Parts: sequence; structure tokens; C-alpha cells
Amino acid sequence: MQTIWSGLVALLALLPATAALGSTEKPKRFRVLVVASKAKDHLKMIAAAGPVFAELAAKNNFSLDFTDDADTINDENLKNYQVFVMLHLAPFDMTPPQQMALQRFIESGKGWVGIHAAGLTGREFLDPKSVYWDWFEGFMGGILYSPHPHYQKGTVAVEDRRHPVTKGLPARFEVSDEWYEFNKSPRANVHVLATADESTYTQNKPMGDHPIIWTNEKFHRMIYIAIGHDPSILENKDYLHLLRNAILWAGEK
Repeated sequence: MQTIWSGLVALLALLPATAALGSTEKPKRFRVLVVASKAKDHLKMIAAAGPVFAELAAKNNFSLDFTDDADTINDENLKNYQVFVMLHLAPFDMTPPQQMALQRFIESGKGWVGIHAAGLTGREFLDPKSVYWDWFEGFMGGILYSPHPHYQKGTVAVEDRRHPVTKGLPARFEVSDEWYEFNKSPRANVHVLATADESTYTQNKPMGDHPIIWTNEKFHRMIYIAIGHDPSILENKDYLHLLRNAILWAGEK
């Protein structure tokens, strides 16, 4: 598995350089760094996501670097990018210096796209001696992750269809996922783009108001997409449209 993964990352890293050889190549709109988790629960989705992100970059004219090396999260490297995609990488899987580098990147006005496990806020994940990243909890809208229900099919209800990220999506679309739950709705602190329709699946602990995709307007370009656990979601045209829109929006200055 490691050999395959390393080969995939190496291939993806070559894509921008290879494209640049063409004399008719248009200047890239911006650069995106995707940093993926190494957690075994998400390796299948991440392996499937590599080629998908590469295709999105090629079709939408942005440069892409895709890695599972969290050491790339440092001030010197991040200055080369306009967008940081946190693909299943949980906040507690970063060291304090990496967390601070990402925080500075975001606060400088750069774009952030968080997918699924990127939203795992809460002290229960930490070693007792570790320092909790309080800033990130506020960044996420002041919510804490709560145990999710079993993986199952459900419906996303798009609440704001005029936002650039959700533009072109249907009012409702169906996916299979873990349907992350939180200790409360973040609505008071964020701009909700879509919610989970709890009537379409079995919850662990019903939230009632259950945002599943949102932005935090205190930051220039921040979007969190809580769905995205299984590789099958990458075959869903609506999810791919959402992912494309999210990256392009996050890349705007």
C-alpha cells in the first residue's frame, strides 16, 4: 500500500511541472496544497481522491500538490499556495508549529477547504499532555465533534443555492456517509450552505438543525464540507461539483 501511495503522490507532484512544458499552457489561476491524513480509516478515500483532484486541477487551470506529509505545513512552504485543502487531516494530527503556520496562512486571507475528518474538534482526541487548539474550534463555528451514526444513505438539503460554492447544485442530493454530528448547531457563528435532512437516515443523537456544509465569514475564504468519508462519494456528480466550486471559491483573492 505504501509503495502504491508513494507512487501516486510522486505522479501527482509532477503534474504541474509537466503541464508547464507546453508552450500554449495558460498561466495557472492559483496553487493548491492538499494535505491528506494517514489514518487507516480514510486511506481508501484518499487514494481515490488523488486522481480526482488532479483532474479537477487540469480542467480548471489551477496547480496542485497532493501529499500526506504534514511537514509541508510550514510558513516557508505555505507562502507558495493560495488554497489549503485539509483532506481528512484532523487538527490534532498536526503539531503545534504546523497548527500555528496554518492559522497564520488562513488569517492572512488565504483559502481553506476542510473535508470530513478535518472537522474533528474536541479534547477527547488528545493526549492529556497535548495542547488543545482553541482557535480551530472557534474557526469551525464553536462546535465540538460528537460520535457519528453508522455509515448510511441520506439526503443533503442545500439551503443557500446562490452562494458560489453551491451554485448549480440541486435543492437536494443523496449521498452515503457517516453524517457527522456536533454538540450543537454552528449556525449562530457561521453561514450555513447545506444541512443534513435527519428524516432521511438514522441519527446517533438528533441535532434538529444539522448544518453539514458551511463557511465562516470571519475569514476571507473558509469552507467546511462534513461529508466525504467513503471513496464512492467521488463518483457522485453533485459532490464533485461541490468540491470544484469550493476550491475555485477558496482560490479567489
